Amino acid sequence: MITYITDNVKNPLKNKRTINAWIKCVANKYNKKIGEIAYIFCNDEKILEVNKQYLEHDYYTDIITFDYCEGNTLSGDIFISIDTVQSNANEYNVSFEEELHRIIIHGILHLCGQEDKTPETRAEMTKKENDALEMLHLDIA
Repeated sequence: MITYITDNVKNPLKNKRTINAWIKCVANKYNKKIGEIAYIFCNDEKILEVNKQYLEHDYYTDIITFDYCEGNTLSGDIFISIDTVQSNANEYNVSFEEELHRIIIHGILHLCGQEDKTPETRAEMTKKENDALEMLHLDIA
């Protein structure tokens, strides 16, 4: 089950049913199934607090993914800073919705085992994000 929680921000999703189906399709592409996934949409202050408390990182970020996967079942808590998603959308000259979808699937790709610590794994992550976004656009069209 996929749940969406807001913490001091407005719910940014327009069509949860479409997003849920898309997430399940992407997971299936990697031979995974959806277990318990919680998206927590928050502001920069909350994500900084989570980053400091659980990861001992003192900086803002767009997403933090806590992986609780077992076998081929994806489970986790995914914190997304709406503030940073908006900043990134402005920086990359894309819509807020496009950037939000990229970050939503970024968390799923982490749960599927994709890393992004090196230039090579970052490039692979971006390609997989783009492939997943294309799946969503085909579904919406």
